[in-house]
Amino acid sequence: MASNQVPVKDVTVVLANLREIAEAVMQAASAGTLEQALQQIAEVTRELVGVRYVALGVPDGMGSLKYFKTVGLTPEEIARIGNYPQGCGLLGTIMDNREVVRLDNIAEDERSAGFPPHHPVMTTLLGVPIQLGDQFFGILYLCDRFDGQPFTEEDQWLVETLAGYAALALAGVQLSEQHARLVLLEERERVARELHDGIIQSLYAIGMQLQLIRLTQQHPDSNLPDIIHQLDQVIEDIRSYIMNLRTSTYERQTVRQCLEDVIARLHVPSALKVHLDAPQRLPPFPAPVLESVCQIAAEALSNVIRHAGASMVRVAAAETDEVFRLVIEDNGRGFDPCEDCHEGMGLRNMRQRARIHGGQVNIHSIEGVGTRVAVTIPLNSKK
Repeated sequence: MASNQVPVKDVTVVLANLREIAEAVMQAASAGTLEQALQQIAEVTRELVGVRYVALGVPDGMGSLKYFKTVGLTPEEIARIGNYPQGCGLLGTIMDNREVVRLDNIAEDERSAGFPPHHPVMTTLLGVPIQLGDQFFGILYLCDRFDGQPFTEEDQWLVETLAGYAALALAGVQLSEQHARLVLLEERERVARELHDGIIQSLYAIGMQLQLIRLTQQHPDSNLPDIIHQLDQVIEDIRSYIMNLRTSTYERQTVRQCLEDVIARLHVPSALKVHLDAPQRLPPFPAPVLESVCQIAAEALSNVIRHAGASMVRVAAAETDEVFRLVIEDNGRGFDPCEDCHEGMGLRNMRQRARIHGGQVNIHSIEGVGTRVAVTIPLNSKK
């Protein structure tokens, strides 16, 4: 049923529902980030329809989910379930087809892949896409009304209507975030100009002084120490600029954003499918640790692209109260660790970066099966 086909019911109820939807969408549109807007839409959907569980899944374009916001599960339940859904089974089918699905019994549907361990059993399902023209934002998944009844046409109309307005709100939030990124790029260009017009020009001036001394003085040694000191100071200024730029960038990034940037920079070939599973929140450690994590991921993925001959690689990041874990696992040709006993520079750098923060890198590979790189960094080191 299309969202403009209103179920026959009391007009006052329809107007009340529309007012609730309008207020909810306005609140979501004013959210500071896309992630906050998604969470607010999921929460108001649950309240509006009266269901136990709501999830809002947003694809990442690489076969997995960029965001998966849930309402109705406790933090303990979420922790026991573990990683995001991987876009398989019924949820993946709804995501691929982008059509409304209403089921009275999830288990009886042939597309269902069942629930993972520790996942609460859910019976009824209403899945509605959020899209604006050709722009697809994600899917709203609703499970199990509080009254135990199956979802109705009225429920479907409500959620479709909400999804339509939510698409407008999410498009607005995305535009705001894109504008913020453009402002950041402009700021970086400004800093680059300052480097060129200030520090780099100072280097040129010092170089000219050295050249003048070489040409005009027979014994220039007495003047060189001061000039060399100036040169060292300028070089240190450049390093400070660069480090400040790096740190400020990583301080604003989530683990997922960091890994997405790594994947984008590597220009992954189309034959290699990358599945990314990483939290979309600020990491529980300082920016230098995140920078090391990104560099390790970049080196491991680069090895997969260049040497593994793989068709799939999975990048998974997760954390507990005590440790952060990053796993890069491919289905490529693998290698025999006994024969490849000499570590290359890339692997040594990976181990060294992890060791700086009290962590370690473990590599497990089987010929003809693939390779698994596991990075663990204790969260109590915070270096």
